[in-house]
Amino acid sequence: MAGRILIVGTGLIGASAGLALRAAGFDGEIVGTGPTERTLTIAKEMGAIDSWVACDAADSVAAASDVILLAGPVLSILDWMQRLAPVLGEHQMVTDVGSTKVQIVELARKHYNQPGKARFLPGHPMAGKESGGAALAEASLFVNAMWLFTPMDDSQHPLETEWRGWAAKFGARTMDLDPTRHDEMCAWVSHLPQMLSTALAALLEETFGKDAVGREEVAAIGGRALRETTRLGASPYSMWRDIALSNTEPIAATLHALEQRLAHLRENLRTPELKEEFRLANEFRALRDR
Repeated sequence: MAGRILIVGTGLIGASAGLALRAAGFDGEIVGTGPTERTLTIAKEMGAIDSWVACDAADSVAAASDVILLAGPVLSILDWMQRLAPVLGEHQMVTDVGSTKVQIVELARKHYNQPGKARFLPGHPMAGKESGGAALAEASLFVNAMWLFTPMDDSQHPLETEWRGWAAKFGARTMDLDPTRHDEMCAWVSHLPQMLSTALAALLEETFGKDAVGREEVAAIGGRALRETTRLGASPYSMWRDIALSNTEPIAATLHALEQRLAHLRENLRTPELKEEFRLANEFRALRDR
């Protein structure tokens, strides 16, 4: 796939995709665009993109690109999908990295994958860090990560096949899921852990934040378990806001299930039921470790 790739959003994922493309041997042009000049400048300086354009000039660049990668938050992806659809043709492909897929697929069905329209391949690399930004990008970010796709039909445009190939060259594993199933599963394995970590970190801050002695004691006593459990609490709200807004019901359902489980633990701290919870937890971890 020679030619030009436009990356819309050169934060952690977008810039890492640019670096991974270069590391995997892509020799075409990579152009970036996004709302923040500083982020675009950092992405260019580190070699993730060859050049960049301001958002208000991106339409003409998109029209002359083979692949457009939408690498911003979900609501931004939805906006760009509508904006770019009229200027793209059937020889082009748009793909994305959005963390939720139902709304993206619904919108794509209206504007893409029709005669005379560009192709759209919904995607979601399950990769990232606690903090975002182009400065933290790296070509190896996707190595051994799962790159999920929620294709809209069984046919594959040649550019779709090529993009899947690039994801494999990045070191990622790939899997296809129905978009509804994707959002449900991600609520369990990604969104719920984030909300749990955020709630715990916020509770500790609210409890000890204004207590200098208590804060020192937490820092001194809290070890690996606390660090690992609250690690995701450093994630940016700007990204998780869009996930919560676009996947509200599945996330709420998992949170409700967790609330019930925590209530069960609370009510059985002095009964054999607690042992059963640990048995189930250990069984899950044993399966994961295999």
